[in-house]
Amino acid sequence: MAGIMLVDPDNPFFRPLWVRLLCVLLPLAWAGVEYRNGATFWAALFGAGAIYLFVALFVMRGRGG
Repeated sequence: MAGIMLVDPDNPFFRPLWVRLLCVLLPLAWAGVEYRNGATFWAALFGAGAIYLFVALFVMRGRGG
């Protein structure tokens, strides 16, 4: 990812798979809660955050940023 990184995927904290999955699934689940309650703005915001985390923690991991 070019530019400023919000998450460092090579940080040892993100080494376990369960931590990376949790970091993606929690905001995605919360997006579903917000959407169900009719708060589409917050649902989109948390959904975008989950997508960003997925790309950072699974796609770009190990590529040196």
